[in-house]
Amino acid sequence: MLVLASAESVVTWLTHWVLPFVAMITPIVFFHELGHFLVARIFGVGVETFSIGFGPPIVSWIDRKGTRWKISWIPLGGYVKFLGDANAASVPDTEELSRLTASQRESAFAFKPLYQRALVVLAGPVSNFVLAIVVFAALLLALGSVVLAPVVARVVPGSPAAKAGIVAGDTIVSINGERIEHFDEIPKFIFDQAGKTVSVVVERHGRDVLLQAVPQMSTEKELGQRVAILGIQGPPPGQWRVVHYSLGGAISAAAYETWSIVATTLHYLGQVFVGASSPAQLNGPIGIVKISAAVAAVSWLELVRLAALISISVGLINLFPIPVLDGGHLLYYGLEAVLGRPLGARAQDLGFRLGFAVILGLLLLATFNDLRLNPF
Repeated sequence: MLVLASAESVVTWLTHWVLPFVAMITPIVFFHELGHFLVARIFGVGVETFSIGFGPPIVSWIDRKGTRWKISWIPLGGYVKFLGDANAASVPDTEELSRLTASQRESAFAFKPLYQRALVVLAGPVSNFVLAIVVFAALLLALGSVVLAPVVARVVPGSPAAKAGIVAGDTIVSINGERIEHFDEIPKFIFDQAGKTVSVVVERHGRDVLLQAVPQMSTEKELGQRVAILGIQGPPPGQWRVVHYSLGGAISAAAYETWSIVATTLHYLGQVFVGASSPAQLNGPIGIVKISAAVAAVSWLELVRLAALISISVGLINLFPIPVLDGGHLLYYGLEAVLGRPLGARAQDLGFRLGFAVILGLLLLATFNDLRLNPF
């Protein structure tokens, strides 16, 4: 009986926690690395390895052009290793490069023109944004979107909204100067504003009224996180309406949504950087596993939408000018364009070591948040 109970626990753990995360993260990693791979192939760069995951391979094969494709055991990322790279971070291997023949040098990544190397690197994050737009557009085409007017149907007694003077029947016009078109836009302008005073303009009896509210942290978790709230509810379902889209309209709306998420994320990170917001909302792998499990329990369709959101985050983070990330490579290429030559090997190596330390520090902070704020 103990053996059966243990086996059942393992199956439950795999299906509830691991499967949703792997199902969500694998396509994101694949399309990111596919962007690098395809543009590299266009420019004739030799690709030695295309790996989904890290560590020992579960399965691998070699294609007709000599690229080894791998699916590995640790599903926390992936990489494309080009001819002449020392490792998965595309650090040039100076010894290997010096031993290449003239024909091999033509396909080595390090010897390609600067603009080609930059486009190969940029293609990964761009692929993540494209994936998000495609997913959002497909969902809009298939399901449309629910439009809910920013009308306050109910104010929770004693809530920040009640203290600010917001009443049922008010229409939220703007928050901190940001125009509100739909009720579901409100959370993205206050989720990190707990304890801060925000300006809320409401329309009441045909005129605009400026109010000051101080959002508070919710007592309940939303998808594994606590966020700031005002304490208002929107119109009931009977007053919702579904908007359907043409192909062009869906792509346009999906692109706007992607950009809106990027802008909101950058604003939040900027606030964290200057100390105006807490980094408590930063999630690491554990937090993403928990969120994906919570979303999958609601709907696998929602997990697809979450995958699009995570894809945007992956693309954006990879553009940060931190060596080891794609943005770090682009930073090096920018310096190379200014200096007229690549940075020295020692300078690049030092940069990659510092970049690795920064990434490790951020990962530890995010993991601390995962364990402190989102315990199992």
